[in-house]
Amino acid sequence: MTGDRTRPDLRALLAAKGFRNWIREGWEPADTTVAVPSGTAEAAAAHRGRLSAELPGQRIALAAGRAVVRSNDTFHGFRADSDFVWLTGCQREGAILVLTPAGDSHHATLYVPRPAEPDEPDFVGDADTSPLWVGTAAGPAAYGDALGIECRPLEDLPHGLRGRNPSFLVGAGVDPALDAYGFGHSERLRTALADLRRIKDEWEIGQLRDAVDATSLGFADVLAALPEAVRGGGERWLQGTFDRRARTEGTGPGYTSIVAAGPHAPILHWTRCDGQVTEDSLLLLDAGVELDSLYTADITRTFPVGGEFTTARRDVYDLVHKAHLAALAEVRPGQDFAAFQTTALGVLASGLHDWGLLPVSVDEALSPDGQQHRRYIVCGTGHFLGLDVHDCASASPGAYRQGTLAEGMALAVEPGLYFHAGDRTVPPELRGLGIRIEDNVVVTGSGHDLLSGGFPSTADEVTAWVRAARN
Repeated sequence: MTGDRTRPDLRALLAAKGFRNWIREGWEPADTTVAVPSGTAEAAAAHRGRLSAELPGQRIALAAGRAVVRSNDTFHGFRADSDFVWLTGCQREGAILVLTPAGDSHHATLYVPRPAEPDEPDFVGDADTSPLWVGTAAGPAAYGDALGIECRPLEDLPHGLRGRNPSFLVGAGVDPALDAYGFGHSERLRTALADLRRIKDEWEIGQLRDAVDATSLGFADVLAALPEAVRGGGERWLQGTFDRRARTEGTGPGYTSIVAAGPHAPILHWTRCDGQVTEDSLLLLDAGVELDSLYTADITRTFPVGGEFTTARRDVYDLVHKAHLAALAEVRPGQDFAAFQTTALGVLASGLHDWGLLPVSVDEALSPDGQQHRRYIVCGTGHFLGLDVHDCASASPGAYRQGTLAEGMALAVEPGLYFHAGDRTVPPELRGLGIRIEDNVVVTGSGHDLLSGGFPSTADEVTAWVRAARN
């Protein structure tokens, strides 16, 4: 690709009067229509209303953010700030939202970068943002039409941020253009947004449901690709297979896909995905499609690559599945958030004790000062889900892990057991074995809706799924 070596040439090119005069002529009007998922504008407006009620009389500013440098003059793909997207539905790099008090509510203004026109030097000279270099980009008018919000050029932002009374609540550290005003960072704002985002509306639940459905296509693709992975493509081939589907169905994977075969499966954050896949290995696939709306699924299944579990592996799978069902049964409104984790860990600890893998009793292991069973499951067994795979991480403790479940909360429930290859406390046939089952659910008025109910779950269902996909 073109790189930094072209930048000095641009200076010389822009100094050429003939080029400058010629480059600005003869361009067709660009199509800068902004396409957003149906219902985006209405959902974002409702979200702004909820924040307005939570922080009345406060001036608020949030930025979409900027792409992060990967190396030298190349960038990682841009992904807008989740709170910003929740409030606007906008994913335009460099955009900034300003909310100013207006009676009992707030007035919203979205400041959007204006693309360089052919008669401006940056049309040629800005290789990072110009439509000539990176493709057409919409300006304020197009975003205003698509999102039903007042939009102004980013150059007008200083006017929107004039004055210090009342002070601005700002999510700092996202965009230097906003940070330059020196408002500081408001944990209060981020916590309020995270607390609000715990409860999903019907539009958001629909997005999550679609993300799960798209993810099921990716899992099917991976199972069909197992023979190629065994022939030499390995984990990388399967990661690419899922990620290609995710890129087709949405923006891409909602997080770095975990494709862990054999001894890599108990490694919780195995994102290298550079190992071999063999016929006799288990494959742990933890992956989710992120839709164009940026809502993501988060599903895990563990497969026997050859289509059959050994007796020992099936025993472990069945125990994890038992814990999984017990955890799901705890997901209902009014229940403590911690209940599904406590229940799952109790089932796992009892099974580990029955196998002689605990040095103490189940009661002692489950005590706060015990926790010996956590050697084999050091992670949690679930989290909020939404625009972020680990959603609402800035929520107050009383609203999250110390709180209670409520209708509209979306969760990933994911118990597992992880026996590392070098762990001499487990018998040889279990070393290098990792099994996780993860589903996505939404709390309803009377219980929960299992969004991923279409994914095979039992050992028999999973083996049948593998065999059918490979035939």
